[in-house]
Amino acid sequence: MRILISYTLLFFVLLASSCAVKKYENLSYLETKTDDKESPTLNVFTPANSKSQNNPVLIFVHGGNWNAGDKKLYGFFGRNFAKKGITTVIIGYKLSPKANYDEMAMEVAKAINWTKLNIANYKGDPKAIFLTGHSAGGHLVALVGTSPKYIQDKTIIKGIILNDAAALDMKYYLEKNPPTQEDDYLTTWSADPEIWKAASPIYFLDKNTPPFMIYLGTKTYQSIKDGNARFLERLHVFQPEVKTIILNKKHIPMVTQYFFPWNNRFDEIKTFIEKNK
Repeated sequence: MRILISYTLLFFVLLASSCAVKKYENLSYLETKTDDKESPTLNVFTPANSKSQNNPVLIFVHGGNWNAGDKKLYGFFGRNFAKKGITTVIIGYKLSPKANYDEMAMEVAKAINWTKLNIANYKGDPKAIFLTGHSAGGHLVALVGTSPKYIQDKTIIKGIILNDAAALDMKYYLEKNPPTQEDDYLTTWSADPEIWKAASPIYFLDKNTPPFMIYLGTKTYQSIKDGNARFLERLHVFQPEVKTIILNKKHIPMVTQYFFPWNNRFDEIKTFIEKNK
């Protein structure tokens, strides 16, 4: 009986949350519109009852080992951040083997550019754009936010929040674990060490790098722990104040925790946004 009551209360909490948010689905962010059903799109979640027309913006990129995942699975993320007064953009992007990491990063950059140009129409402040991503999505936002290849003017990105991010030093990882056809890694990364380096955010950190906030699970994959440790060591040259926020979680729960609107991560991230916008 208690379990039934608990689930009933949860249902009404989530229902109330969804009513406080307006969702815009499957918006094309490419410069040239196409009728291709596989063309990537994004979803925008806005605070429906907010009197402000200039809310900070959080762009989320999902994970899935670069060959899986779908933006439609992360409506809970967009709704709950929008309920906190943050206009939230959930990006879809082509996956391997139909795209390699570089093409994915290019699409993420285009989605950021679309957001800069259009988010004022969705109660968002184009001068307060933040990036976040889980797993492979964490790699993509870190790469796009650091490498000059994708966005030359880094000032449009006010901060980057990594959530159990993978591949922060993919060169180091692939030198020890050469890519094969398994998980489409040869397509995603190629067999060229110079390309592995170009894919690794750690090599692009400098004094102009946007502020970072980093989450890491204690029960995540060892490769993610190793990559985050190397990345943080290098980041400390430019941002010595950054400390990894360690959570007692496995890899997937690091993102599913955002299903619950009372999670402490919302206030932590909102504080980071307010500090850096």
